[in-house]
Amino acid sequence: MQPDSQFDLPKQKAPEAQKPSKWHDTFVQITQGNALISVLAVVLALIVGGIMIAWTDPAVREASVYFFARPGDTFAAIFAAVGGAYSALFQGAIYNFGADSFARGIRPFTETLTFATPLIAAGLGVALAFRIGMFNIGGRGQMLMASAAAGWVGFSLDLPWGIHMAVALLAGLVAGALWAGIAGVLKARTGAHEVIVTIMLNYVAFYLVSWMLRTPGLLQAPGSANPKTPPMKETAVFPLILGDQYNLHFGFVLSIAATILVWWIISRSSLGFKFRAVGENPHAARVAGINVKGMYVYGMLIAGALVGLAGVDQVLGTITTGFSADIDAGIGFDAITVALLGRSTPWGTFAAGILFGAFKAGGFAMQAGEQIPIEIVTVVQSLIVLFIAAPPLVRTIFFLPSKERDQRKRAKAREKELKAEMMAVSK
Repeated sequence: MQPDSQFDLPKQKAPEAQKPSKWHDTFVQITQGNALISVLAVVLALIVGGIMIAWTDPAVREASVYFFARPGDTFAAIFAAVGGAYSALFQGAIYNFGADSFARGIRPFTETLTFATPLIAAGLGVALAFRIGMFNIGGRGQMLMASAAAGWVGFSLDLPWGIHMAVALLAGLVAGALWAGIAGVLKARTGAHEVIVTIMLNYVAFYLVSWMLRTPGLLQAPGSANPKTPPMKETAVFPLILGDQYNLHFGFVLSIAATILVWWIISRSSLGFKFRAVGENPHAARVAGINVKGMYVYGMLIAGALVGLAGVDQVLGTITTGFSADIDAGIGFDAITVALLGRSTPWGTFAAGILFGAFKAGGFAMQAGEQIPIEIVTVVQSLIVLFIAAPPLVRTIFFLPSKERDQRKRAKAREKELKAEMMAVSK
């Protein structure tokens, strides 16, 4: 009797899916990190900016006419245009190698930190709101109200040095906090979306401050018809950190302190834990006993105070000769970009603020030294946000491994394994 073939033939073992090595897992974790994606987004934006610089350069266009006859001239013109522009950007933002002394050479970096000071403070306010799941785009209004409050204290009161500065600073922080708190209260009590509310509050603040600047006895300088405040009194002005030859003021120290404070709140305090819980899942946080509505109000109050610090930096540190309705200088909206680039983390926002401060300081040097339109720097900043918002695009361009791609490969390998097992059983 012949034995059944099912017992004679050994079963075919299905091929096992090859598991990725530890080195591969480590490499994936590194390439999936937010820091690397942010750096590569900046690199991509600079590459695209270089293409725009070359495309708009007259020498490049002139050499491209006879490209096929002498291609080297076109490439040389491209290198000269892009290299000159980014060299001017570096020397205008970090260090001027043409200066006759180290003190003069390092001045561009101090200008970068000066530009970065309000960006860091406002970026922290936006980033903190992000961690609670709120989109604070009312930075302009919060800065304007903080500037108005701190400016009024700065030019109207007579107080001793130190006390005057502290009172003006406190007035600005309270004004910014209360203005942002309106959005927090409305969201908590009525469910009003903070995006709509903060946009409308921007307009309210702008026209309110504009009216006060045109009204004698409020913010308008006495005896003047211009919509501008009087100069700040010396007792209220932030002191310069490195002396009169630099513009870097005490506001930068306050921005560092604010970064440390936000880091402690988010990472080390129970309030920060509640903020993160509400930001991840407000329904689960409510079930866990967290007062979600209260977190919305507290979060916007703190965020508004941080953005208000940026307004105080402007009127007591950067522009102390009197300000007008454009005192925010677009910082309220730039802060959104800074927070996104910093991945809503305190130290990431701090680094992003310095980077954008370098763009602002170096952009003027590019325009003055190489006749590069300042709008190109704005385009680079916008592209950074675009690439940060699309991490899969960045990974694809740089051929980085992707968790999603690895999961699809594992699913296909498992599918092949199941088919092989089914074939083995059917034989």
